[in-house]
Amino acid sequence: SKSIRPFRSSEEYLEAMKEDLAEWFNTLYDLDIQVDTFLESLETGCHLCRHANNVNRTALDFQERHPEAAARMRVPQNEVVFQAKNVVPGSFIARDNVSNFIQWCRQDLGIQDVLMFETNDLVLKKNEKNFVLCLLEVARRGSKFGMLAPMLIQMEEEIEEEMRDQMADGALGTRRESRDPQAGAYPSRARPITLCDLKNLDELVREILGCCSCPSQFPMVKVSEGKYKVGDSNTLIFVRVLRSHVMVRVGGGWDTLEHYLDKHDPCRCAAL
Repeated sequence: SKSIRPFRSSEEYLEAMKEDLAEWFNTLYDLDIQVDTFLESLETGCHLCRHANNVNRTALDFQERHPEAAARMRVPQNEVVFQAKNVVPGSFIARDNVSNFIQWCRQDLGIQDVLMFETNDLVLKKNEKNFVLCLLEVARRGSKFGMLAPMLIQMEEEIEEEMRDQMADGALGTRRESRDPQAGAYPSRARPITLCDLKNLDELVREILGCCSCPSQFPMVKVSEGKYKVGDSNTLIFVRVLRSHVMVRVGGGWDTLEHYLDKHDPCRCAAL
């Protein structure tokens, strides 16, 4: 098994997300996208546009099967026109494909600007972060219609379900059988990817915290499986294992635990 790799750059947490997205694309479309060439594999826009049209088909099928639920959702419908044959990376056709995908993201999905990327961000590899965040958001939207989601999105749904259970139970740490209203409504929802095993998570967290040799370490106290209070303010965070990475649920997204500590542990902040 892989060892937990320490992240030293403020941007390396993107590697964990790219790994997840590459596996997701490969599983959905029987591709062979590698993490090291993730952007290069998608820069012609062909796979992106094909996926957009797949989301459209799945969303329309969902709308037919669950009209009441669909009425409360934004359902994409406009087909994305693109050229798939003999597309040269960086060419006008490639740029046009990517531009059409971006337009679909904005107009059909309504993805907010803070999560969007521009054509040059992918073609010229100028803004890898926003490209990755946009694909994750596209995956979130598709998941609501029953499409297979990347593991990060599945873990988000697992955490959201746990939070709903806690609010219903009125006590932290209590877990009941799933009351996710989507579980019964979406019988075709695909979840073949196995979620992380929390059994060894605390050991991995302690290993990362142990990298700091200060007499008084940054406080990170386990509340329950996958849930910790951190810092003097006792902020509650959810932690999960994604392959060789320990990930923290932050706001509406994710970070690696190492990068999170780099930003919040005063000792690590001073060392950067």
